[in-house]
Amino acid sequence: MDNWVLLGKGNLERQPQQETEIGPNQVKVRVSHVLLSNYDAFCYTGAKSVNYPKTIGRFAIGIITETGEACYGLEKGARVYLNAVHSCGKCFACKSGNRYECERVELAGDDFDGFMRDFVVCDYSNVSVIPDAVDDMHALCIEHVALAENIFDNLNLSAGKRVGIIGGGFLGTILAQVAMYHKLVPIVIDNYPQNIERLNRSGVFYAFPADDSLPTNINNATSGESCDAAIYTTCCKLPSSVPATVVARRKDVVFGGFNKMGINLDMSFLFEKSLKVYAVTDGFGYIETAINMLVHEAIDLADFEKNVLTEFDLPALLTARAEAAAHASEMTVLKLIL
Repeated sequence: MDNWVLLGKGNLERQPQQETEIGPNQVKVRVSHVLLSNYDAFCYTGAKSVNYPKTIGRFAIGIITETGEACYGLEKGARVYLNAVHSCGKCFACKSGNRYECERVELAGDDFDGFMRDFVVCDYSNVSVIPDAVDDMHALCIEHVALAENIFDNLNLSAGKRVGIIGGGFLGTILAQVAMYHKLVPIVIDNYPQNIERLNRSGVFYAFPADDSLPTNINNATSGESCDAAIYTTCCKLPSSVPATVVARRKDVVFGGFNKMGINLDMSFLFEKSLKVYAVTDGFGYIETAINMLVHEAIDLADFEKNVLTEFDLPALLTARAEAAAHASEMTVLKLIL
């Protein structure tokens, strides 16, 4: 049994995994697929700090092979999503029975071991059954959809409102599709032509480069009113001042993404437009909502290139992903069950 352990910056070691017995409230899951992500790549390169040593791999699905006697609603052979965000169990909210109000959620691959390993043993509340209507590729995107739902729930925009999305990579495209599912009008800004072309094919009518024509394009797209909110995807590498170009005065700007990367925030635009700014970095509490959206085909992955690998050089893949993080839109999936 294999277990990919990050021992330090750029130091990834393939170790044998020890056999683990399960408790009454636990399940054992054979990991079948892991979605390679910017999050994993930044953990590997050291761009994101990690509590070493730690097994990497944030987004994964698998098959239940064992269940404890106190696990309800789960059976051997069920296909499940491995929840990448856990409540800490230590804060006041958790101890009061309000785990979705946790003050410090824990993340796979950082606070607890991720899923780049053959088997995972965890509490049965930390897996979610995947309906047959959701295929493996869509299931690997559950937390991306959940993060988008978290963002739009906080924005609380009514139908027809316009939302600027800065960054048209993988997450940006999912944000745009979730916006359309909620009958919002996404306006995506991205400097990579291939991303703009893909967005247009997926039904996003407004997709513009972040160049000198952007203010005019936004003005034309909104009939001079600007956007009702803006979402800055944290890996896009565009200037943090771009939201000010697209959003109207006294509106909301969200910094959204799985990577808490260093962003040089231009504070001047906050004051100039009296904007409210906050960050959303996970989909905690929205997993079931995301699964329901996938059942109802809210997300279309047809235009994404998919690379499903059974043999791979993981360090090389992670290095390449980190270098391409700002524009990467393909799905690189590591298939662990042959």
